[in-house]
Amino acid sequence: MPKTNSQIVGIDIGTATVRVVIAEMIDGEVEIVGVGEAESRGLRKGVISKPDLAVESIKRAVEAAERMSGLVVHDVYVGLAGSHIKGENSQGMIAVPGRHREITREDVKRVIDTACAISIPSGREVADVLPQEYTVDDQDGIDDPLGMLGSRLSVSVHIVTSPVAAKQNVITSVNRAGFHVADVYLSQLAASEAILTDDDREYGSAVVNIGAETTSLAIYQRGSVWHTSVFQIGGSHFTNDIAVGLRTPIPEAERIKCGDGCAFRMLLTPEEASELIEVPSVGGRAPRAVSRQILCDILEPRAEEILSHVQEEIRGAGFDRQLSSGIVLTGGGAKLNGMVEVAEQVFNAPVRIGVPGGLSGLMNEVAQPDFSAAVGLVLYGLRSEQGALGSSRGQGRRTSAHPIKERVKTFFGIRR
Repeated sequence: MPKTNSQIVGIDIGTATVRVVIAEMIDGEVEIVGVGEAESRGLRKGVISKPDLAVESIKRAVEAAERMSGLVVHDVYVGLAGSHIKGENSQGMIAVPGRHREITREDVKRVIDTACAISIPSGREVADVLPQEYTVDDQDGIDDPLGMLGSRLSVSVHIVTSPVAAKQNVITSVNRAGFHVADVYLSQLAASEAILTDDDREYGSAVVNIGAETTSLAIYQRGSVWHTSVFQIGGSHFTNDIAVGLRTPIPEAERIKCGDGCAFRMLLTPEEASELIEVPSVGGRAPRAVSRQILCDILEPRAEEILSHVQEEIRGAGFDRQLSSGIVLTGGGAKLNGMVEVAEQVFNAPVRIGVPGGLSGLMNEVAQPDFSAAVGLVLYGLRSEQGALGSSRGQGRRTSAHPIKERVKTFFGIRR
């Protein structure tokens, strides 16, 4: 059995907040033992623009998690995000030499390399390769072709690319903060790790991760990722709309959004709609009072705009009729009251809020949609250290039907 660290650390470097989750093996259970948050500085639209400020934010978040856990962090798994992320599907095919020879890992690696032989613009690199399904001769829909007999092996993959500099800036900033990057994983896929069930992946679902300045989409079908996309719009646009519409400072607009905001007017009773909110003014002027109905009238159109962009992308990719498990909203922007109801109208499909779960320890601290990516990075790290990746770094798809906690035990080789 491969040796594993007893400590796994996930760092989600968001535009608004850096979140850190530390998990440790305790008495045969994988427990979350440390959680840290810090205001994120030096990022714009998910991309590090001022490394010195980003380094300090990373340090503060990790130090908070270290104090809670009593551990010292060394190796970490980091999320890669930003509007620069792009995904596309590709296919590859090879001949399997010899008659009646079993397909080997070398064959699988070779066919994936063939699928990755695509034209990539200068300055970009392949960030991840996610196998979707294999075909042996004329038999398709195969999860893992190892050991099968055939003369021709094909694969469909989803290739994620990013600018070389963007990924390297993330790694360099984490290194300058004093930590070693064990691996980098796409944040929207990490969030999916923590919130989707195997049925969600198999029957079709879309994960919509609403961050501060970007919203990302990942579509799952038949157990694999089939489409990814990122939009340059997110939760901070709600805040800006309030600041402009009510003529109040940004910090006050954020407070009002979190405390009294509602993006779906039908949720407000007549009494709630007429309830007055005190709105501080700028320039030393006296505060004003506005109704929650006015606040809702500001937020609802923006919610519809964000989700309509996602719906257009899903329709354009051809998956609007194939998401039997519906839409899963996650990220900090999903916490705004009324987002589920607006999404159900826009997508005309079942919608739920995705929160991480399934592990033990400090789950109450991370049972929020804005911690999905950080927890997912921990789960990705657990799989990674056991060589069971559902990407090009392993050679297959994730097919376990166990719940998260049981899968984690399996990854660590625990048997009861």
